[in-house]
Amino acid sequence: MQSVPGLVILYGSIVKKKWAVNSAFMALYAFAAVLICWVGWGYQMAFGDKFIPFLGQPDVALDQKFLLRRTFVGYLPNATMVYFQFVFAAITLILIAGALLGRMNFHAWMIFVPLWLTFSYTITAYSIWCPTGWLYKKGIIDYSGGYVIHLSSGVAGFTAAFWVGPRTNKDRERFPPNNILLMLAGAGLLWMGWTGFNGGDPYTVSVDASLAVLNTHVCTATSLLVWLLLDIIFFGKPSVIGAIQGMITGLVCITPAAGVVQGWAAIIMGMLSGSIPWYTMMVLHKKISFLKHVDDTMAIFHTHAIAGSLGGILTGIFAEPKLCRIFYLVPEWEHYIGLLNGFHNNRAGAVTNVIMTSIICVVIKFVVPLRLSEEQLSTGDDAIHGEEAYALWGDGEKYQSRHNSFYTADQEIPQSTKSAGAGGQVEMA
Repeated sequence: MQSVPGLVILYGSIVKKKWAVNSAFMALYAFAAVLICWVGWGYQMAFGDKFIPFLGQPDVALDQKFLLRRTFVGYLPNATMVYFQFVFAAITLILIAGALLGRMNFHAWMIFVPLWLTFSYTITAYSIWCPTGWLYKKGIIDYSGGYVIHLSSGVAGFTAAFWVGPRTNKDRERFPPNNILLMLAGAGLLWMGWTGFNGGDPYTVSVDASLAVLNTHVCTATSLLVWLLLDIIFFGKPSVIGAIQGMITGLVCITPAAGVVQGWAAIIMGMLSGSIPWYTMMVLHKKISFLKHVDDTMAIFHTHAIAGSLGGILTGIFAEPKLCRIFYLVPEWEHYIGLLNGFHNNRAGAVTNVIMTSIICVVIKFVVPLRLSEEQLSTGDDAIHGEEAYALWGDGEKYQSRHNSFYTADQEIPQSTKSAGAGGQVEMA
C-alpha cells in the first residue's frame, strides 16, 4: 500500500502535469527492480550469514529449503521475512526518487537502483537490524527503519540530487501539483500502509505490535496538525501540501520508536516532528546557501533525513526499558536504550550514505548521463516515455504522442478510432 499504489499515486500527482508519468514510473520501476535484486542477492547481504562486520554473504533467497525454514526470529518462514523486508528496501529507493523527480535520466535511474540497494542499503540494514551486525550489537534502537530507511533515503536523495543537478529554472520557480485530490489519495494510502510498516516489525501479533500501531497514528496526526497550524499562523492559509508534509514527518519520526515508547512520548514526538522539520524546510532552507543550491524536489532531506534523525534521538530519550525487553528478546535487552546511541548512529548512517551514493552517481556518469537533456527537460513525459498522463477529450480528439504512436506520421488514423466529437460517444475499432 505504501509504495504501490501509495507513492506511485502521490508522486504522479504532486508534480507538474508534464512529469506525472515519469515520476510515477520511477517509483513503479524501483519496486520491481528491488524485488529481483533482493531475492537474487540483497536479502542475504542484509540478513544472511556474516561476511564482514557490516555485511552478509551474497546469496540467492529462492531455494525452497531456505524459504520454508523458520527465520532467525523463530516465528515465521524465511519466505515471509524475505518479502516483508523487501518492501522496506523498495520504499527506501522510492523515497530517494522523490528528491530526483523532474530531471533525472530514467536510464541512469535504472542503473542507480540496483547499485544503491547492493552497496548502500544492505550495509545499513545488516549493521543495524541483523543480530550479527556491529551496530545491532552496540544497542542501536531502530524499531522499524528511522535510520535504515529514512535517514538513509534522506541523505542519499540529497546527495544524488547534488550530483544530478537541479530542475530547469522554470520548474523550480513554479511546480504545482497536477491533481491535488489524487495527491491526497496517495498520501492516505501511505499513511494507512504505515500500519503494517511499524505494526509488522515484531513479526507476530503482540503487545508491542499493538502499541506500535497506535503510537504511529497518534504521532502522525499530531505532527500533521502542528504543521498545519504553523502554516496558518505564518502564511495565513491551511496548505494541503503542508499537511501532507507534516503527516510524512510524523510517520518518519515515530518509526524508530514505535513499539518502545509510551503514548505520551508519541504525542511529544509528533509535536516536534511537526515543528522542527517545518522550521528547517520553511526557514533554514532559505537561509543556507548550500541547501538552496541542491534541488531536492520533494524535500526528502527535511521530511526524512531531518525527521528520521530527530526520531532516532528522541527514541534514545523516550525508549522505555520494559518495552525494549518485549521487543528485543535477547538477554542483553537492557543495552537497548540511551541518548548517545542515537547520536552515534546518526553519524555512521549519514557518512555511509554520502560516500556510497556519491561513488554510485560518479560511476553511472561514465555509462549514461545522470541528467535529462534540455529538450527532455522542456517537454517532460512525452519526450522520455512517449506518453502523457492525461488525454484531453474536450475538443473531440484523443491526445496522440508524436514520440510513440501506433501509427506512423504518414498514416491516417482510422475513422473508427476517433472521437465522435465533443460530448459525443467514442467508437472503438
